[in-house]
Amino acid sequence: MAMMGPAAESPDAYIAALSGWQRERAEMMRGVIMASASFVEVIKWTNLVFMANGPCILIRAEEHRVLLGFWRGKRLRELEPRIRASGKYELGNLVMAQATEVTPEQIARLADAACRLNAELGNPAART
Repeated sequence: MAMMGPAAESPDAYIAALSGWQRERAEMMRGVIMASASFVEVIKWTNLVFMANGPCILIRAEEHRVLLGFWRGKRLRELEPRIRASGKYELGNLVMAQATEVTPEQIARLADAACRLNAELGNPAART
């Protein structure tokens, strides 16, 4: 698997290209995210991206980790202190190894909050 995740034509193909703990984790997170809010899932930048008024959440599986990224991740650190700031905007990632514990309830809270932030603040990709 490449550093940027598997090459895939669709979200289903992205998941199908994974194996082991990464596939289990990505499947769980994908299901919870899609059940948490009205997201549209696409493949963008070789990642599984969940759109809600612009890009909101991404899943990226790499060789030894899985990233759960949030376009407004810096604002979500109160809900999940393990989110690391990434970049000069509001990006933040929860970096997971196989031993990282994360529950569906945690993912649901983060997905709901991320969707609400995009609804309140607008499309994070639309720079003013």
